Amino acid sequence: MNTYKYTAKEKDSHTLIDILEGSSEAEVADILHKKDLVIVSIEPIKKRILKTRDRKIKLDDLVIFSRQLATMIDSGVALVQSLGILAEQVENKNLRDVVIAVRQDIEAGMSFYDALAKHPNVFSELFINMTKAGEASGTLDEVLDRLATYLEKTSTLTRKIRSALVYPAILISMAILITAGLLLKVVPIFKEIFASFGGELPLPTQILIGTSNLLSRYFLIFAALLVTLIFLFKRYISTEKGRYNFDAQKLRIPVMGKLFHKVALAKFSRTFSTLVRSGVAILNALDIVGKTSGNKVIEGAVLECRKAVRDGELISKHLSKTKVFPPMVCRMIGVGEQTGQLEKMLSKIADFYDEQVDAAVTGLTSMIEPIVIAFLGIIIGGIVISLFLPIFKITELIAK
Repeated sequence: MNTYKYTAKEKDSHTLIDILEGSSEAEVADILHKKDLVIVSIEPIKKRILKTRDRKIKLDDLVIFSRQLATMIDSGVALVQSLGILAEQVENKNLRDVVIAVRQDIEAGMSFYDALAKHPNVFSELFINMTKAGEASGTLDEVLDRLATYLEKTSTLTRKIRSALVYPAILISMAILITAGLLLKVVPIFKEIFASFGGELPLPTQILIGTSNLLSRYFLIFAALLVTLIFLFKRYISTEKGRYNFDAQKLRIPVMGKLFHKVALAKFSRTFSTLVRSGVAILNALDIVGKTSGNKVIEGAVLECRKAVRDGELISKHLSKTKVFPPMVCRMIGVGEQTGQLEKMLSKIADFYDEQVDAAVTGLTSMIEPIVIAFLGIIIGGIVISLFLPIFKITELIAK
């Protein structure tokens, strides 16, 4: 069987663009004629064979895909036909290949949920489980729309964190490069000049020249040591225990730790709210929420909570026993459980922490900038002063 893309018009002149399988163009044309469609064009499509390697799909592409698919399904367009249209519109080649594969699996009799589950590198466990709940309840369009909204908010949150971390990282990197450049290139020039003067150099200048000599002589060793430490660190945090310890230390970092905590709480609340509203079972939702929290400490607390809930304990009661979740979060979740409005309360918590993250990012950026500038001034100013001290000394001797 071959796959053909066709364009046809209905009796009311509405244009249809879709994909159909057949042994030949004539067979496809015959099928379309039986549906009383006026054929505009029929083109063969080569089937793409997907490789099992990881495929990088941007979050923004998934947002657009989810939103467009939700709109078409809500408008009454069949799922298979909607996927066929999207396959022609998606700009990301990897996502286009996946959409075509999903459509072919559905045509072969597979459910939408199972077809998505074949591509775990593209569709997260949250995406797949929400789709399953939407299919089961007949509200797939609403669930996809919620998914798009959730992914948009997640993307916005990620950009905020990057903006908070990238700027100081650039400033610190520039400070390190400038300092290294002075020590490796500028100080050796002054060292030769000072050697021609003779006499004893001031202590700050001696320390500066000694540091420059040490760095120049053992630069490759220092570089190799740094690369080794980075490699060992990555290996360590790739282990379960290492990642847990690293995430625990992240929450204890002055200033930044509070930001990481707020981000994790915002992700927890938003994800949990979206899953509950979409009809995903509480135990299943807690399992997914733990894995998508982005912090092993919170993940561990949520998974312990899942076990307690399975044994009949309230979510709020168990979370209040942990040191990870603030009292306000636990109390609001408790109110949601008692009133049957858990999803609403979780959404309010997520909105609150989104605002907190905004304020924290703004405050962090405004605080780090003067600190880094002051650091640059002290380090570079100290180097410059140390270099000019011998010159000042010589000038004083000449004046006498």
